[in-house]
Amino acid sequence: MPEFDIANILQIIIGLGLFNVWILRSRRNTGFRGGDASTLREEFDEYGLPVWAFFAVGTTKIAAAVVLIAGVWLPQVVVPAAAVVTVLMVGALAMHAKVKDPPARYVPALTVLAMTVALLILAW
Repeated sequence: MPEFDIANILQIIIGLGLFNVWILRSRRNTGFRGGDASTLREEFDEYGLPVWAFFAVGTTKIAAAVVLIAGVWLPQVVVPAAAVVTVLMVGALAMHAKVKDPPARYVPALTVLAMTVALLILAW
């Protein structure tokens, strides 16, 4: 059994958060959806992204979530997975800016970005 530290806790929080958004809440309206979107799929439409981008980003985020959680036992996979999520969060922030969302809608992406950057610093 691994000894849990702050990096492990961040890995689990980020991983479960990604699962929450992409599996449990993807079809639900939240106050953080970009533009006038009610679902995650509609959010990608609001950003002007093609349908394949929705599936590519979703698959990548779910895979990264799995890898981050597995990283509790396989620490060598943490940095690449956290780097991928970091890049995706920068992209999410850019999309919110593109549709001129109010600052409050940036909060989840900013929070995950901050956690992944902290995780990169701790795991490096």
